[in-house]
Amino acid sequence: MNKRKYLVIDFDSTFTRVEALDELCDIAHEGKSDKQEILQKVKHITDLAMEGSLSFREALEQRVDLLVANKAHLAQLISRLKEKVSESFKRNREFFEKHSDDVLIISNGFKDFITPIVTAYGIKEENIYANTFIFDEEGNITGFDHTNPLSQAKGKVKLMQELDLADGQVFVIGDGHTDYEIREAGLAHKFYAFTENIERQSVTQKADHVAPSFDEVLYVNKLPRSISYPKNRIKVLLLENVHPNAFKAFEEEGYQVELYKGAMDEAELAEKIKGVSILGIRSKTQITKKVLEKANRLMLIGAFCIGTNQIDLEACMEKGVAVFNAPYSNTRSVVELAVGEVIMLMRNLPDKITAMHQGKWNKSATNSFEVRGKKLGIIGYGNIGSQLSVLAESMGMDVYYYDIVEKLALGNATKCTSLKELLNTVDVVSLHVDGRSENKNIFGEKEFAQMKDGAILINLARGSVVQIPALVHNLKNGKLKGAGIDVFPEEPKNNQEEFISELRTMPNVILTPHIGGSTLEAQENIADFVPGKLIEYVNTGNTFNSVNFPNLQLPQLENAHRLLHIHKNVSGIIAKINGVLAQHNINIVGQYLKTNEQIGYVITDIDKTYSEEVIKDLKSIEHTIKFRILY
Repeated sequence: MNKRKYLVIDFDSTFTRVEALDELCDIAHEGKSDKQEILQKVKHITDLAMEGSLSFREALEQRVDLLVANKAHLAQLISRLKEKVSESFKRNREFFEKHSDDVLIISNGFKDFITPIVTAYGIKEENIYANTFIFDEEGNITGFDHTNPLSQAKGKVKLMQELDLADGQVFVIGDGHTDYEIREAGLAHKFYAFTENIERQSVTQKADHVAPSFDEVLYVNKLPRSISYPKNRIKVLLLENVHPNAFKAFEEEGYQVELYKGAMDEAELAEKIKGVSILGIRSKTQITKKVLEKANRLMLIGAFCIGTNQIDLEACMEKGVAVFNAPYSNTRSVVELAVGEVIMLMRNLPDKITAMHQGKWNKSATNSFEVRGKKLGIIGYGNIGSQLSVLAESMGMDVYYYDIVEKLALGNATKCTSLKELLNTVDVVSLHVDGRSENKNIFGEKEFAQMKDGAILINLARGSVVQIPALVHNLKNGKLKGAGIDVFPEEPKNNQEEFISELRTMPNVILTPHIGGSTLEAQENIADFVPGKLIEYVNTGNTFNSVNFPNLQLPQLENAHRLLHIHKNVSGIIAKINGVLAQHNINIVGQYLKTNEQIGYVITDIDKTYSEEVIKDLKSIEHTIKFRILY
C-alpha cells in the first residue's frame, strides 16, 4: 500500500518569489531618506539567517525592530505578494486544490500575510504554520509571539515533532537552512532545495534533490501536475554564437541552456547532442543522419537563418524532429548589402579603396557609373529577391527577374521566360536562390558566357551555387567588371580559421564573410522569432511555419489533456489512436490531423486524466515515430 505523501512548503522565496519582510520594509519606509540603508540591513540579516549564519530568533527580532511597520501596511503587502507567487506554483493551482489535505505551509514568516496568499490556492488555513505579529493600540507592529516554536532556533524541527506525520512520507520544499534542518533531524524523507527564485549554495549542497521548479518535485514523485515534463529538464544547445536574446528567451522559459560560440563537426556534435531536446544552429553546422542517430532526446532544431540545406530534413522527419527557420527576419539586411555592393562595384570602389590604402591617388571617372538606368537581373524572386526588386527600382534601375516558380512581378519588374534571356539583358546579376541540391553549381562557364561583357555578379545566396573556378576565369579575362561574393563552397568554422579562396586578390571584387544577414537588427529579429516558434511547439504542439512538419495551428487548450502523435504517413493510424482511447473510455474533446508525403501529425485533446496503460498503448501503435504528452 502506498504511503501518504506530505508536502511541507516554505513561503518566502519559495511559494512567493520574494522575502515578505523585505517587501514590508520597502512599503513601510516609502519616502524616508534612510530607506535604502534600512532595506540593505534587513536583506543582509535575512540572508545570514537563511544560510544558517545567524540564529533565527535573533534575526527575527532585528528585522521586526527595523520594520517600523503598521497593520495598515499589511494590506499593501498582501496585494503585492499576490502578484509575486512563484510561476510553477501558480501553474499547479489545481494540484493544491485537489491535495489540500496533504500540503502544509511551514514558515518562519507571519500568518498575517501568508494566510490570504496561500488559501487562495486551496491550501487549508489549519495547515498553515507561521509566526504572528503583536500590535499596539495604534496598529503598530511591536513584536511577535515568542511562545510560537517557529520564532525560535530550530523552530521548524520542533513544530514537525509536534505534528508527528509518521503515517506518511514527508517531502520538504524550501530555499533556506531552516528547511534543511527538518531533514537533518530525520523528520523528512527528502529535502528539495527550491531554486526557482534564489539559489543558495550552502543549501543546495545539503539537498537530496535540487528543484528548479515545483513541477520538478511533482514529476520525480509521480504526482499530478499541470505540465507533463518539467521545463528545467529540457536541454537547449545553441551553436555558432547566436544572438544573446535567444539564450535569454530559453532561459526565461526555464530550460537548461548551453551556448557554444563556433560550429561543430559531425563527430563533435554527435557526442554533444546526447540528452539535448532543442538544438539551435546557423548555416555552418551540418545536421546529418549520423548526428541524428545519436540524438536520443531531440525534439526540435531551430535554424537561426533563412536556409535549411545544412539540415537533413528527411532524416529529421523520420526521427520525429521538427525544424523551424527564420524565413523573413534578415531579408532587409541581405537586400541592403546587395544594394550597397551593386553601387560600389558600378563605381569601381573596391580597387579605388585599395589604392588609397596603398597611398595612391587616382581621381578619375573611368569605369565609374551611376546605377540609375542600369538593368538589374534577379535570379530567385522569393522574399529577398522581390524586396531587392522594389529597392532597386526606387533607385531608378530597370528590374528583370527569373524564377522557376510562377511569381507575381512587383512594381514595374519584368519577368524573363528563361535564364538566358535575363543574362543576355542585364548589367548586374544578383543571385537569390536557395540551397537545395538542384541548385548546386548552376552558375558556371555557360552562364558567364551568356552575360553581357562588363557585367557584375552578386552572390549573397549560397556558396554552392557558383562554380568558383569559372568565376575566377571570367574575372581575369575581363568578361566581368566585378563581383560581390558573401558565400563560399567552403567556409571557416569560426573566426580563428583562415579564409582560403582563389578569389583573394582578384580586382574589383568584394569578399565578405557570410554576413548578408549579420546586422544587429536582423540577429535580434531572428533571436526573437525562432525561439518563439520552438517554445510554442513545446508548449502547445503548434507546427505553423515548420519547414519539414505538417503545418498545424492549434486553439488554446483549456480543461483538457493534449496528446501528440507523430507517425509514418500510412492509412489507419488515426483509427487506431481513437480505438485505444475508446478501449479506455476516454472522450475526445478535439482532434487535429495534418500529413505530408512522409509523416502524419495527430493532436488529440482528451477530457480526463490518462493512465500509464493508455500511454503505453498509444506508443505501441505500429508506425509510431514519436509520442509526446503536453498536459
